[in-house]
Amino acid sequence: MRLFIAPIALASLMAGCSAPEALAADAQQQARTITVNGEGTASAVPDMAVLNIGVQSDAPTAADALRANSSNMSATIKKLKDLGIADRDIQTSGLSLNPRYNYEKNRSKPEVIGFTASNTVTVRLRDLSKAGTVIDQAVQSGANSLNGISFAFDEPKPLYNEARKNAVADAKAKAELLTDAAGVRLGRLITIQDGYVQSPSPKMYGARLEMAADSAVPMEAGESSITASISMVYEIE
Repeated sequence: MRLFIAPIALASLMAGCSAPEALAADAQQQARTITVNGEGTASAVPDMAVLNIGVQSDAPTAADALRANSSNMSATIKKLKDLGIADRDIQTSGLSLNPRYNYEKNRSKPEVIGFTASNTVTVRLRDLSKAGTVIDQAVQSGANSLNGISFAFDEPKPLYNEARKNAVADAKAKAELLTDAAGVRLGRLITIQDGYVQSPSPKMYGARLEMAADSAVPMEAGESSITASISMVYEIE
């Protein structure tokens, strides 16, 4: 008895035999890649400062605390504007009114002994030379808390671009080092993915300031850095 296999069935059988080999070859080809992450930084002297200046007021009643707070904050904002800070660079960032308790007599039901009103504004300074004077004058006008300060860049895009370029160079150098150490050749670039960009972080003080100041607060901007990351995938030859 002779076994007869139709041409179509034979082709299907051959295709079925070669399919695993083709998949294995594809998997091997896909596996011959290297993924590297690069990080780059760019530094410059900041040209802008961001301050969080606040007023905290204590009083026996909520109305008195809010009234005193509003008066001092209004004077503070007026002084900021008199110093040349534009309206668009002054923004209210916090407003609260909370009771103050005495826990000594009864901790489960503490006695209300007064109220604290708080108002905070975020101020952008485009002239760093005025930073110390602004803080000093704000305190003399009624502000009594400095919640944080950070130095930034009015136009950060050029630094972002420089940091990204440095990140690409770092990733490429890593890829060349690793493939050379492994005894293989670095092939063409397949994909490149932009990662995070980290700006300078605020320096948080959270301090309550004295109501009188005799001279401008010393302030040094120093140098700030922007960090960027890049992920790149290369072929391995």
